[in-house]
Amino acid sequence: MPRALYTLLLRLVLPVVGVLFWWRGRRNPALRVDLRERLGHGRPRSGPQPVWIHAVSVGEVQASAGLLRLLRERDPTRPVLLTMATATGRQRAATLFTQPGIELRYAPFDLPGAAERFLRRERPCAAVFLETELWPNLLAACERRNVPVSLVSARLSERSLRRYRSFAPRLMRKTLSRLALVAAQSQTDAERFIQLGADPRQVHVTGNVKVDFELPADLDERAAALRSRLLGSRRAWVAGSTHAGEEQQLLEAHRRLLAVWQGAGGHGNAPLLVLVPRHPDRFPAVAQWLAREGLCFVRRADAQAPVGEDTQVLLVDTLGELLAFYACGEIAFVGGSLVPIGGHNLLEPAVLGRPVLSGPHTFASPEIARMLAACGALETVRDAQELAAALLRLFIDEAEATRRGEAGRAQVASNRGAVRRSLALLEGVLPPVPG
Repeated sequence: MPRALYTLLLRLVLPVVGVLFWWRGRRNPALRVDLRERLGHGRPRSGPQPVWIHAVSVGEVQASAGLLRLLRERDPTRPVLLTMATATGRQRAATLFTQPGIELRYAPFDLPGAAERFLRRERPCAAVFLETELWPNLLAACERRNVPVSLVSARLSERSLRRYRSFAPRLMRKTLSRLALVAAQSQTDAERFIQLGADPRQVHVTGNVKVDFELPADLDERAAALRSRLLGSRRAWVAGSTHAGEEQQLLEAHRRLLAVWQGAGGHGNAPLLVLVPRHPDRFPAVAQWLAREGLCFVRRADAQAPVGEDTQVLLVDTLGELLAFYACGEIAFVGGSLVPIGGHNLLEPAVLGRPVLSGPHTFASPEIARMLAACGALETVRDAQELAAALLRLFIDEAEATRRGEAGRAQVASNRGAVRRSLALLEGVLPPVPG
């Protein structure tokens, strides 16, 4: 596929994307995206040229924290520009990065005009994209302006490799040739980038920067406040980043768990399901569905008192609280995995020392899934029945739950270092530190 055809297709879908952004923002003001910024418009920068980091959404924004900190330590005089593509990512970044020297923007659409306006306005000296952000027009514009672009914590699934090679092999080969560095998560990812057309001399294996995930300093305080204010003495399992199609299975598993609990004579402290949907625009629909199912549930946005003994589900319909709820719960299920989404961040509950459950679809982060499964921290379940059985075992055998949680915490700690390895390679493309 020629880049001109790719650009034409983007121009055709852009009005649809604009309407989608407008509709989401109209329904939920927290999801409003500044379309002017995404089209590259804005006030021209003054002062030093920044290092530009692009992290598409919430997970990548959180993963960028360690890299941003080291970049600021390396050269405190040079600002860091962090861009993202989603409103939720922007909100998370605004919470995480309040210190001077870190600026937040929306990334431009991958259109020639938007890319040129963005680069002319922001004047980055170097760019670092996280994971699989391969944008042909943006990279071409960076090349024209002599802005070196590196791909850090780079990953490429087998499915993505097949798709790129089927529909746009020449375009992707040219796009990859414009990268100054590919710092891959694993040897398998490195080999896939080379197969797609990356220069083997520019490809290195540094690991996944998400493993270097840093817990917020106030997390314990926030978690204690949530437990005191909402959960009280209730035991809880947390289903995070869930999607349509798997929430029904999660609810069925919870019903099975409660039925066995009550049948065995358990009372007074039946486990609570803390349900955290992935996408904020689904919050109202999930609440309506829970009401139709006849469940006793409360919404986090409305909850002003601890959940009652008869409450079965706490629906977290707020942003930025998943990590704190993982810290409150005893067991974590990571969503996007009972349906073929690819699974979300397994590291967050693992680094908190929680036993982790997941569906079989973990192709978004297979190396992390294998790492946690190898030490016994991650258990894979295929359906509601298996999930209910796993939950029951872990609630009954608290020592086993603790052992698995600590094994995951130790495994994450032993695999840290990707951020420093990546920064060592970036020294070859970043501007020198003055003095």
